[in-house]
Amino acid sequence: MIFDYETFKLIWWALVGVLFIGFALTDGFDMGVGALLRYVGKTDEERRVAINTIAPHWDGNQVWLILAAGAIFAAWPITFGASFSSFYWALVLTLFSLFFRPVGFDYRSKIANPVWRNTWDWGLVAAGVIPPLVIGVAFGNLLLGVPFEFDEFLRISSHGSLFALFHPFAVLAGLVSLLMFMMQGATYLMMRTDEAVYRRSRRAAQLTAMGVLVTFGLAGIWLWAGVDGYAITREPSHNALPNPVAKEVVPMAGAWLANYGKYPLAVMAPLAGFLGAFGVLLLAGKDRPVLSFLNSSLSVVGVIMTAGVSLFPFVMPSSLNPSHSLTIWDSASSHLTLAIMFWAAMIFVPIILFYTIWCYRQLWGKVTVKFIRDNDHAVY
Repeated sequence: MIFDYETFKLIWWALVGVLFIGFALTDGFDMGVGALLRYVGKTDEERRVAINTIAPHWDGNQVWLILAAGAIFAAWPITFGASFSSFYWALVLTLFSLFFRPVGFDYRSKIANPVWRNTWDWGLVAAGVIPPLVIGVAFGNLLLGVPFEFDEFLRISSHGSLFALFHPFAVLAGLVSLLMFMMQGATYLMMRTDEAVYRRSRRAAQLTAMGVLVTFGLAGIWLWAGVDGYAITREPSHNALPNPVAKEVVPMAGAWLANYGKYPLAVMAPLAGFLGAFGVLLLAGKDRPVLSFLNSSLSVVGVIMTAGVSLFPFVMPSSLNPSHSLTIWDSASSHLTLAIMFWAAMIFVPIILFYTIWCYRQLWGKVTVKFIRDNDHAVY
């Protein structure tokens, strides 16, 4: 095989991160537009403008979330099982909120009744707010530690609940995620709209950028001062067969920041998160929509990479039994599985990227109130 087992484990840690970034960059602005729908659109036609900026692409963008979940299932099957046990009701809540998107898009404009349309609009707002909020809460709980452990047969035992997930720090992480998606949606709307919708989107971009700066900064301070991390004190060889209980892990103050001292370039991740959001705040006010969107994307990449770098090599720490925490070394699939998936990813991910770019190129353009009026029965 082209790489040894340890290298493939590192590659798949990076690839899962890339898939989550792809989801946040693309489906992120879809959800951000949904979350902002009632703010940027004060009339039915203005809300239809916002909806139709994402109409051609939202379902294709959601493929990134499916790919990320599938990659976790195939690359880290133990983590997949532990996460679905620990976050079961949160995932159900996310799934049911996502149901509003396809149904809302297809049905809201079929009946010219304000109550009907307003109801579906609020459903689309819920579908834009709940998933990024819950995903952020989940990442916050990863940094806090998730209440699971293994028994003597390596069966997963989870002792969490939906309400226990909403720890104040986890809620703050959820707000970072939600504001980040809304910033991405606002800057995307700036590129695709004009007049009143554009002006409100510009204001939303500035407000959410300020929100990202504040909440991301507060989360970093809280992580440094009030959240104990986890440190591995003994582990088997990284090339050994996976065994999630064959190591020793201890809680340790400041452990989540240790990688920034060990790998100085890692500080580029939080720096990108701050600089990108500051760039949006500055450039949106100067009416630079493309540069605003690029800076928003930089901030999204930086925030997600910050979470990944801080956790590394953990993928799911255990608060019940820290030594049962899951890492990229002891929760991975076999060497052969990782190798086969690597070549599949090298073939199909570029195809998906090329097709996605081609679709955007073909369907790009401003969506206006006039366009909605002229195509009343052909658009959402």
